Parts: sequence; structure tokens; C-alpha cells
Amino acid sequence: MVALVKTVAFHGLDIQPIDAQVQISNGLPAFTVVGLPDKAVAESRERVRAALTSLGLSLPPKKVTVNLAPADVLKEGAHFDLPIAIGVLTAMNIIPQDAIDDYIVLGEMGLDSGIRKCNGVLPAAVHANERELGLICPADCGMEAAWASADMDILAPKSLLQLLNHIKGTQVLSRPSARLTKNEKDGKCLSEVKGQKLAKRALEIAAAGGHNLLMIGPPGSGKSMLASRMHSVMPDLSSSEALELSMIHSLAGTLPDGGLITTRPYRDPHHSASLPSLIGGGHKVKPGEISLAHNGVLFLDELPEFARSTLEALRQPIETGSALVARVNSHVTFPARFQMVAAMNPCRCGYLDDAERACRKAPLCGQDYQSKISGPMIDRFDLFVHVGSLSYAELTDESQTSETSEIVQERVSNARELQSSRYEDLDDKEALNARVPYRLIEHDGYLSTEAKALLDKTAPQLNLSARGLHRTLRLARTIADLDPNKSTSILDKHLAEALSYRRRVTA
Repeated sequence: MVALVKTVAFHGLDIQPIDAQVQISNGLPAFTVVGLPDKAVAESRERVRAALTSLGLSLPPKKVTVNLAPADVLKEGAHFDLPIAIGVLTAMNIIPQDAIDDYIVLGEMGLDSGIRKCNGVLPAAVHANERELGLICPADCGMEAAWASADMDILAPKSLLQLLNHIKGTQVLSRPSARLTKNEKDGKCLSEVKGQKLAKRALEIAAAGGHNLLMIGPPGSGKSMLASRMHSVMPDLSSSEALELSMIHSLAGTLPDGGLITTRPYRDPHHSASLPSLIGGGHKVKPGEISLAHNGVLFLDELPEFARSTLEALRQPIETGSALVARVNSHVTFPARFQMVAAMNPCRCGYLDDAERACRKAPLCGQDYQSKISGPMIDRFDLFVHVGSLSYAELTDESQTSETSEIVQERVSNARELQSSRYEDLDDKEALNARVPYRLIEHDGYLSTEAKALLDKTAPQLNLSARGLHRTLRLARTIADLDPNKSTSILDKHLAEALSYRRRVTA
């Protein structure tokens, strides 16, 4: 008899169905796992053997063969432990085959027969629901799995003994319920930033249209403070966005216990981050920072200090909205539609525009420092804004009032709703001015006569590339969407503001 247990392997968010086949046959006592297992999977035989021993069971003195089919697909991760253990118990006639036929199984085994938490339960549950199957998973992942469907059959035992008792009918495992864990906002508000009206305006425009923003200014001017409040002015995640983002974090093992991620992510990797940590990959392919920032904000502070190869690797994900990790035996794709906000000093010392504090190499030091970022990478930014230092009087002026994040968020949400209705034939995830096909921006009457004349005059002077021109017009469309008058065409004032942000800022 060959016992069969359904499980899965992960290739990004794509799920590969795997059959764990277990056969106990005559021969010298052995426990062999085949089917291209990695080190963690190959070691599962020892964990399974110890777990059975803790239940007072022992493997028969025969040859136990576990085949993970299809055999040419690499199997990674400890979540194959539970399928193998159930397969062995089925082959030993302790568990009837029909009791597990309608389930997908995953979970890591402890030596005491406890079932430990594993990554990827949420995407596995979504896959099981699509195939109209149930799911057996660790108890710590039960609430996570429950988000896949309100009707799907889910068993979430704490130990192998609990699962056996449930199958035998001596214990009933209740279905875990989906519980929303509060992902509290960090409490940061745009009103806490003193002054910097131009930078705040640029931040609002970037959030409204999904545009990339680069801030240049001296140390301590508030660039990082502004960037950390970007996600506070963005609309809340939709249900589909929250589910997709939570699936990515489930694979990475960073999903909050028992709930979805309901707030937009804000990721700020250090400039020493390696390429695999930023893009994704590693020995066992995991999502990188750009995927963990999916539907949210990726902040790159001290932009020129990042390795050149790391920055250049961002160029394709920015355009495509996905991260492709290419390997010899497989290609793994993770969603990575993030909004990039970056900050940098104008030069290495940071005081290029301050005659008293600038180094002796000014202004050449500024040109050398900024040239560390390639032209194609610079071209990926839609807005460039200079964030200047504030005086003591400006910092301590209590009479200044600033809008809260809630007020700005309302304007941003209205502008995004306008874009959603305009691009209603597109997927909601694409319905932002920065992402839609350019042909939807450029149509008859999209530029007023005055705006067309202004563009004809200034575009050659700015020496815009084709990408730069398109990004400028997309930016102008967003500024028009933020206009209280809800202009259907791009007016000259909208285009003039977009062109002022498009210039590369040098102090």
C-alpha cells in the first residue's frame, strides 16, 4: 500500500501541488526521503521518527520510502514534516486514507510531537480553497488560514496526538476563526513636521498618483521625518491589497499572529543592505524589501551610499511592479509594486549650499557625489524637491499651523477615486497615473492650448528623455486631479508645477 498526502511547495506566490507518497516495504530497515529534498526536508525523517516515539509508536523494522512528487521540483522548508508524518501513520494503517484525502497538509514537527508554526500557510490556504479542499496546519497558523474562506474546512491541531484523536473521533478540533489583529498606525502625523511646505506638497502629489520622490537637502533638514509620514497620507489598503500583502509576509514569516496586515507598509532598509535582501532571493528564496513594501512605501535614505549594483537592480521592478529571482533550476516572481521615496545629501559633507560649512571641494564634491546615481536610475523619479534647513526661529515659531495627515489623506483619497473612475476598465492595482499605460494619459484634449504651448517651449530646454517627458505629463495629470476644480484637462498651471518638480535639484 502507498499512502498519499497532499501538500505544497512555494515558488513566490505561486503554489506547486506536491504529493507525499509513503511506502513501507520489505527490506533492510531504512527511512529514505526522495524527490529532490533540500537539507531541511531530508532531516524531516529524524523529526518524524522522534515525534512518533514520543507517542509511544515506533517505525516497523522495514524499508520506509517517502517520495515527494513531482520529483524534479526542488522541495524547500520544514513544512513537509507533518505531511510525511501523516503519510507514515497512514501507511502503518493508523490513519485511514480517506480521512486525509480532502486536505492539504503542512506544518513542522517537534521532537515531542508538537506541530510548530511554519511560513506560507495563508497562500497555501488560498490554494486549498481554490481546489475545494480543506487544510491541516499548525494551531499557531489557524487564524491566518481562516482568512482564505469562511467555509473552508480547517484543522489546526497543536500536536500530532490531537490530530489523531480528532480523526479517531475521541476529540473534536474546532475550526479556527479569523481574527483581525490591530495593526496600529505608528502615530506619526504630517503636522509634526515644521515648515517645508514645498516638500509636503510634493509628498501629497506623490501619494495621490503613486509617483516616486527624491528629496535632496542637508543633514537634519527633515527628509527622513517627511518620508516616514508618507504612508500616513495614503488611503487604507483595500481587502484585495491586504490579502496579497499578507500572503507575501506569510511567506517571509513576518505576518502578525492571527491577522492580516491592514495598514500600508513602510520599509526603510539600511544602505548596507545586500542585493538579495532588497530584491529577494537567498539560499531559500524569500521576498525582499521591495516585496515586503508591496502596496506601500520603500524609503531609501542616503541613496548614493547604496551599492551601485543594488540600485541598478531596482530599475526593472520599478517599471514592472514585480521582482524576478532567476535561478538555474527555477524562476521565482514576487509582487513588488511599491512607491519609492529616497533622500540624499547634496554632497558628501552635506552642506553644499552653506557657504560657512561647505567643504573646500565645493561645488565639485556635489557633482561627484550625485553622479554616483546613474542617469537611468535618476530618470525613474517623478519628483525632485530640495529640502532646506530651517532656522531656529522657524523651528520654534508656535504660530505656524500645519495640516494633519488625515486632512491630506482625504484629498489624496479623492484624487485616487477620480483616477479609479477614469481607468475603471483596468485592474484597481493599476489605476494610478504613475502606473497606467501612457496612451490613457495622452488623449485628445488632455492638454489645454496654453499647456501645450508651455510644454513646446520648456521641454527642449530641460532636455527631457522620453521617459522623463511621460513622467512629467503623468505628474501634471495628478496635480490636475488634486485641483479642487477637478479639471478634465491639464492646464498650464498644472504643467508648470510638474515641470518645477521634474528638474533635478542641485543645491
